Amino acid sequence: MKNRSIVKIAAVLLLPAVLGGCGVLAAPCRVGSAVIKMVPVVGHAAALPTDACAAVIDP
Repeated sequence: MKNRSIVKIAAVLLLPAVLGGCGVLAAPCRVGSAVIKMVPVVGHAAALPTDACAAVIDP
Protein backbone atom coordinates (compact mmCIF):
# COMPACT_ATOMS: atom_id res chain seq x y z
CA MET A 1 0.00 0.00 0.00
CA LYS A 2 2.79 2.42 0.84
CA ASN A 3 4.46 1.95 -2.55
CA ARG A 4 1.20 2.66 -4.33
CA SER A 5 0.75 5.98 -2.52
CA ILE A 6 4.33 6.97 -3.33
CA VAL A 7 3.68 6.29 -7.01
CA LYS A 8 0.51 8.41 -6.89
CA ILE A 9 2.35 11.29 -5.24
CA ALA A 10 5.17 11.08 -7.80
CA ALA A 11 2.65 11.07 -10.65
CA VAL A 12 0.91 14.17 -9.30
CA LEU A 13 4.20 16.00 -8.84
CA LEU A 14 5.45 15.12 -12.33
CA LEU A 15 2.17 15.91 -14.07
CA PRO A 16 2.86 19.65 -14.55
CA ALA A 17 6.21 18.90 -16.18
CA VAL A 18 4.57 16.47 -18.60
CA LEU A 19 1.61 18.69 -19.41
CA GLY A 20 3.50 21.96 -19.50
CA GLY A 21 6.32 20.67 -21.63
CA CYS A 22 9.56 22.54 -21.30
CA GLY A 23 7.88 25.77 -20.23
CA VAL A 24 7.77 24.56 -16.65
CA LEU A 25 11.47 23.78 -16.73
CA ALA A 26 12.35 27.15 -18.28
CA ALA A 27 10.40 29.12 -15.67
CA PRO A 28 13.34 29.56 -13.25
CA CYS A 29 15.47 30.98 -16.06
CA ARG A 30 12.71 33.36 -17.12
CA VAL A 31 12.01 34.53 -13.56
CA GLY A 32 15.71 35.02 -12.90
CA SER A 33 16.04 37.01 -16.10
CA ALA A 34 13.14 39.26 -15.15
CA VAL A 35 14.67 39.94 -11.74
CA ILE A 36 18.09 40.70 -13.21
CA LYS A 37 16.57 43.06 -15.80
CA MET A 38 15.29 45.27 -12.97
CA VAL A 39 18.87 46.32 -12.16
CA PRO A 40 19.40 49.80 -13.61
CA VAL A 41 21.92 50.33 -16.43
CA VAL A 42 23.43 46.82 -16.59
CA GLY A 43 20.32 44.69 -16.08
CA HIS A 44 19.56 43.88 -19.69
CA ALA A 45 23.16 43.01 -20.50
CA ALA A 46 23.52 40.89 -17.39
CA ALA A 47 20.30 39.00 -18.17
CA LEU A 48 21.51 37.75 -21.55
CA PRO A 49 22.83 34.42 -20.19
CA THR A 50 19.56 33.67 -18.42
CA ASP A 51 17.61 34.61 -21.55
CA ALA A 52 19.81 32.21 -23.51
CA CYS A 53 19.17 29.49 -20.91
CA ALA A 54 15.41 29.89 -21.30
CA ALA A 55 15.68 29.94 -25.09
CA VAL A 56 17.62 26.69 -25.12
CA ILE A 57 15.21 24.92 -22.78
CA ASP A 58 12.00 26.25 -24.36
CA PRO A 59 12.54 27.47 -27.94
